Amino acid sequence: MNETDNVEVAVEATEAPVTERPEWLPEKFNTPEDLVSSYGNLESKLGKGEEELRASIQRELEVSALENRPATVGDYQIPDSVEASEVNDNELFRWWADHSFENGYSQDQFESGIAKYAEALQGNLPDLEAEHRALGENADARIEATNLWANQFFPEELHDAFITMGQTAVGIKALEHIMSKVSQPNMGASSQPAESITLGELQAKQKDPRYWNPAKREAAFVKEVDEGFSKLYG
Repeated sequence: MNETDNVEVAVEATEAPVTERPEWLPEKFNTPEDLVSSYGNLESKLGKGEEELRASIQRELEVSALENRPATVGDYQIPDSVEASEVNDNELFRWWADHSFENGYSQDQFESGIAKYAEALQGNLPDLEAEHRALGENADARIEATNLWANQFFPEELHDAFITMGQTAVGIKALEHIMSKVSQPNMGASSQPAESITLGELQAKQKDPRYWNPAKREAAFVKEVDEGFSKLYG
């Protein structure tokens, strides 16, 4: 072997082996590693795009949810059907206003909640017409008599209590029972004889058409009955 042959052998030994290109590899990628790297970059960009899209949708939903809400909680308007004096100092009303504002409720939604509350309260109130009928034909006279007595007998701070009682037939009967007990003379007390008029007599007179019937009402007779109550409970 001569020197030329030795050089050719050395050159062949130092040349890098040729790697065969996979048929499935797209032409724009030199190696499978390039494809993997490119796919990883694309996946990262898509992930960021989804996050941005999600954040954008969230912002749009928040804006949409609050677009009909008043600027402040104090801007909610009280419906005309509700007395302002009845709700301004009401803790439940203040809670509902705060709750509505925090949840982005519109004025209509705010009023709807108040209407539902008012409806529930109304359902718990007595049927005044039915209670009136339960007292009989002289209901007005009985109500008037118990109101007159209660106003004179109870101190002012307790007036609301007997007004509530006076809304039902059984409440009126309870007041009449108290009236009868209070009007009974104290046999152990040394005092002048009581007035000859009694509660029973006054109540009997209240049933007289001259007292309760507008068509037969006599002013003098009505005055006599009312003065009788005044003497008993004045």
